[in-house]
Amino acid sequence: MTDINKISVLLVDDHAVVRAGFRILLSSQSYIGKITDLARGELVIQEYEQLQPDVVVMDLSMPGIGGLETIRRLLKHSASAKVLVYSIHDEAIYVERAMDAGAKGYVSKNSAAEVLAEAVSVIARGDIFIEQQLLSEQQDSQTGQLTEYHAAIESLAPKEFDVFCLLARGMTAHEVASQLHMGYKTAANYNTQIKQKLNVSSAAELANIAMILGIIKP
Repeated sequence: MTDINKISVLLVDDHAVVRAGFRILLSSQSYIGKITDLARGELVIQEYEQLQPDVVVMDLSMPGIGGLETIRRLLKHSASAKVLVYSIHDEAIYVERAMDAGAKGYVSKNSAAEVLAEAVSVIARGDIFIEQQLLSEQQDSQTGQLTEYHAAIESLAPKEFDVFCLLARGMTAHEVASQLHMGYKTAANYNTQIKQKLNVSSAAELANIAMILGIIKP
Protein backbone atom coordinates (compact mmCIF):
# COMPACT_ATOMS: atom_id res chain seq x y z
CA MET A 1 0.00 0.00 0.00
CA THR A 2 1.46 3.37 -1.01
CA ASP A 3 1.35 6.40 1.28
CA ILE A 4 -1.18 8.11 -0.96
CA ASN A 5 -3.65 5.29 -0.21
CA LYS A 6 -3.03 5.34 3.54
CA ILE A 7 -5.14 7.14 6.12
CA SER A 8 -3.66 10.42 7.37
CA VAL A 9 -4.43 11.33 10.98
CA LEU A 10 -4.36 14.53 13.04
CA LEU A 11 -4.10 13.81 16.79
CA VAL A 12 -5.27 16.44 19.25
CA ASP A 13 -4.47 15.86 22.94
CA ASP A 14 -2.84 18.14 25.50
CA HIS A 15 -0.68 15.36 26.99
CA ALA A 16 2.57 14.68 25.11
CA VAL A 17 2.87 11.16 26.53
CA VAL A 18 -0.63 10.30 25.33
CA ARG A 19 0.11 11.65 21.85
CA ALA A 20 3.30 9.59 21.72
CA GLY A 21 1.33 6.48 22.65
CA PHE A 22 -1.27 7.22 19.97
CA ARG A 23 1.49 7.56 17.40
CA ILE A 24 3.00 4.20 18.28
CA LEU A 25 -0.38 2.49 18.30
CA LEU A 26 -1.62 3.94 15.01
CA SER A 27 1.66 3.80 13.11
CA SER A 28 1.79 0.05 13.74
CA GLN A 29 -1.18 -0.33 11.39
CA SER A 30 -0.26 -0.81 7.73
CA TYR A 31 -3.20 1.26 6.50
CA ILE A 32 -2.30 4.40 8.48
CA GLY A 33 0.14 6.87 6.97
CA LYS A 34 1.12 10.36 8.09
CA ILE A 35 0.33 11.24 11.71
CA THR A 36 0.47 14.84 12.93
CA ASP A 37 -0.23 15.86 16.52
CA LEU A 38 -1.33 19.03 18.30
CA ALA A 39 -1.67 19.96 21.96
CA ARG A 40 -4.50 22.50 21.75
CA GLY A 41 -7.84 22.83 20.04
CA GLU A 42 -7.13 26.42 19.03
CA LEU A 43 -4.59 25.18 16.48
CA VAL A 44 -6.78 22.59 14.80
CA ILE A 45 -8.48 24.62 12.06
CA GLN A 46 -5.21 26.06 10.73
CA GLU A 47 -3.51 22.66 10.72
CA TYR A 48 -6.53 20.94 9.23
CA GLU A 49 -6.63 23.44 6.38
CA GLN A 50 -2.96 22.84 5.59
CA LEU A 51 -2.88 19.05 6.04
CA GLN A 52 -6.41 17.95 5.07
CA PRO A 53 -6.16 14.77 7.21
CA ASP A 54 -8.57 11.91 6.62
CA VAL A 55 -9.43 11.62 10.32
CA VAL A 56 -9.01 13.92 13.33
CA VAL A 57 -8.62 12.01 16.61
CA MET A 58 -9.70 14.39 19.38
CA ASP A 59 -9.57 14.37 23.16
CA LEU A 60 -12.35 16.25 24.97
CA SER A 61 -10.69 17.46 28.17
CA MET A 62 -8.15 20.07 27.09
CA PRO A 63 -7.28 23.57 28.32
CA GLY A 64 -8.61 26.52 26.37
CA ILE A 65 -11.67 26.00 24.18
CA GLY A 66 -11.71 22.24 24.85
CA GLY A 67 -12.63 19.35 22.61
CA LEU A 68 -16.35 19.91 22.11
CA GLU A 69 -15.94 23.53 21.05
CA THR A 70 -13.03 22.54 18.80
CA ILE A 71 -15.24 20.00 17.04
CA ARG A 72 -17.99 22.56 16.57
CA ARG A 73 -15.60 25.16 15.14
CA LEU A 74 -13.89 22.67 12.85
CA LEU A 75 -17.17 21.36 11.44
CA LYS A 76 -18.38 24.91 10.91
CA HIS A 77 -15.17 25.63 8.98
CA SER A 78 -15.10 22.33 7.10
CA ALA A 79 -18.32 20.33 7.11
CA SER A 80 -16.60 17.28 5.61
CA ALA A 81 -14.13 16.86 8.51
CA LYS A 82 -14.25 13.41 10.11
CA VAL A 83 -13.66 13.56 13.86
CA LEU A 84 -13.16 10.60 16.18
CA VAL A 85 -13.36 11.38 19.89
CA TYR A 86 -10.95 9.30 21.99
CA SER A 87 -11.65 10.25 25.60
CA ILE A 88 -11.32 9.03 29.17
CA HIS A 89 -15.01 9.96 29.58
CA ASP A 90 -17.15 6.92 28.84
CA GLU A 91 -20.49 8.28 30.08
CA ALA A 92 -23.45 8.51 27.70
CA ILE A 93 -23.84 12.28 28.04
CA TYR A 94 -20.34 12.86 26.64
CA VAL A 95 -21.01 10.55 23.70
CA GLU A 96 -24.25 12.40 22.97
CA ARG A 97 -22.60 15.81 23.20
CA ALA A 98 -19.71 14.81 20.97
CA MET A 99 -21.97 13.37 18.29
CA ASP A 100 -24.25 16.42 18.48
CA ALA A 101 -21.18 18.62 17.96
CA GLY A 102 -20.43 16.74 14.74
CA ALA A 103 -18.10 13.89 15.67
CA LYS A 104 -18.36 10.75 13.55
CA GLY A 105 -17.27 8.37 16.29
CA TYR A 106 -16.45 7.90 19.96
CA VAL A 107 -14.03 5.51 21.64
CA SER A 108 -13.08 5.32 25.31
CA LYS A 109 -9.43 5.48 26.30
CA ASN A 110 -10.18 2.44 28.46
CA SER A 111 -10.86 0.36 25.36
CA ALA A 112 -8.45 -2.09 23.77
CA ALA A 113 -5.83 -0.55 21.50
CA GLU A 114 -7.17 -2.25 18.38
CA VAL A 115 -10.57 -0.57 18.88
CA LEU A 116 -9.04 2.86 18.21
CA ALA A 117 -7.36 1.64 15.03
CA GLU A 118 -10.59 0.02 13.85
CA ALA A 119 -12.52 3.22 14.58
CA VAL A 120 -10.08 5.31 12.53
CA SER A 121 -10.47 2.94 9.59
CA VAL A 122 -14.28 2.91 9.79
CA ILE A 123 -14.58 6.69 10.04
CA ALA A 124 -12.07 7.26 7.23
CA ARG A 125 -14.35 5.39 4.82
CA GLY A 126 -17.29 7.56 5.83
CA ASP A 127 -19.11 5.43 8.40
CA ILE A 128 -20.03 6.06 12.04
CA PHE A 129 -18.25 4.24 14.88
CA ILE A 130 -19.30 4.20 18.53
CA GLU A 131 -17.70 1.62 20.77
CA GLN A 132 -20.21 -1.15 21.50
CA GLN A 133 -19.94 -0.81 25.28
CA LEU A 134 -20.72 2.90 25.05
CA LEU A 135 -23.79 2.20 22.91
CA SER A 136 -25.09 -0.15 25.61
CA GLU A 137 -24.52 2.46 28.32
CA GLN A 138 -26.40 5.05 26.27
CA GLN A 139 -29.41 2.77 26.02
CA ASP A 140 -29.34 1.93 29.73
CA SER A 141 -29.27 5.60 30.71
CA GLN A 142 -32.59 6.53 29.14
CA THR A 143 -34.83 5.64 32.11
CA GLY A 144 -36.20 7.17 35.30
CA GLN A 145 -34.43 10.11 36.87
CA LEU A 146 -31.65 9.93 34.31
CA THR A 147 -34.13 10.80 31.56
CA GLU A 148 -35.27 13.87 33.49
CA TYR A 149 -31.73 15.11 34.04
CA HIS A 150 -30.72 14.34 30.48
CA ALA A 151 -33.56 16.56 29.29
CA ALA A 152 -32.40 19.34 31.60
CA ILE A 153 -28.80 19.09 30.40
CA GLU A 154 -29.93 19.06 26.77
CA SER A 155 -31.47 22.49 27.39
CA LEU A 156 -27.98 23.91 27.90
CA ALA A 157 -26.25 25.61 24.99
CA PRO A 158 -22.83 24.14 24.05
CA LYS A 159 -20.78 26.69 25.99
CA GLU A 160 -23.17 26.45 28.94
CA PHE A 161 -22.52 22.71 29.06
CA ASP A 162 -18.76 23.29 29.15
CA VAL A 163 -19.19 25.76 32.03
CA PHE A 164 -21.60 23.40 33.81
CA CYS A 165 -19.00 20.60 33.79
CA LEU A 166 -16.41 22.85 35.44
CA LEU A 167 -18.83 24.30 38.00
CA ALA A 168 -19.96 20.79 38.89
CA ARG A 169 -16.35 19.91 39.66
CA GLY A 170 -16.23 22.70 42.21
CA MET A 171 -14.60 25.47 40.19
CA THR A 172 -15.46 29.08 41.00
CA ALA A 173 -16.55 31.53 38.30
CA HIS A 174 -13.03 33.01 38.37
CA GLU A 175 -11.50 29.57 37.79
CA VAL A 176 -13.96 28.82 35.00
CA ALA A 177 -13.10 32.12 33.33
CA SER A 178 -9.39 31.28 33.47
CA GLN A 179 -9.87 27.70 32.23
CA LEU A 180 -12.09 28.65 29.27
CA HIS A 181 -10.33 31.93 28.45
CA MET A 182 -13.36 34.14 28.99
CA GLY A 183 -14.07 37.20 31.12
CA TYR A 184 -15.15 36.79 34.74
CA LYS A 185 -18.48 38.54 34.14
CA THR A 186 -19.21 36.19 31.24
CA ALA A 187 -18.47 33.16 33.43
CA ALA A 188 -20.63 34.55 36.23
CA ASN A 189 -23.50 35.12 33.80
CA TYR A 190 -23.20 31.53 32.56
CA ASN A 191 -23.27 30.37 36.19
CA THR A 192 -26.55 32.18 36.77
CA GLN A 193 -28.12 31.03 33.50
CA ILE A 194 -27.20 27.39 34.08
CA LYS A 195 -28.65 27.33 37.60
CA GLN A 196 -31.85 28.92 36.32
CA LYS A 197 -32.20 26.39 33.51
CA LEU A 198 -31.57 23.44 35.83
CA ASN A 199 -33.72 24.93 38.61
CA VAL A 200 -30.98 24.72 41.25
CA SER A 201 -29.39 27.31 43.51
CA SER A 202 -26.05 25.87 44.55
CA ALA A 203 -22.84 24.31 43.20
CA ALA A 204 -23.60 21.23 45.29
CA GLU A 205 -26.83 20.66 43.38
CA LEU A 206 -24.96 21.03 40.08
CA ALA A 207 -22.45 18.46 41.29
CA ASN A 208 -25.26 16.09 42.26
CA ILE A 209 -26.78 16.24 38.78
CA ALA A 210 -23.37 15.70 37.22
CA MET A 211 -22.75 12.66 39.44
CA ILE A 212 -26.13 11.12 38.63
CA LEU A 213 -25.39 11.50 34.93
CA GLY A 214 -21.90 10.08 35.38
CA ILE A 215 -20.20 13.29 34.23
CA ILE A 216 -18.20 13.31 37.44
CA LYS A 217 -17.53 10.45 39.81
CA PRO A 218 -18.82 10.46 43.42
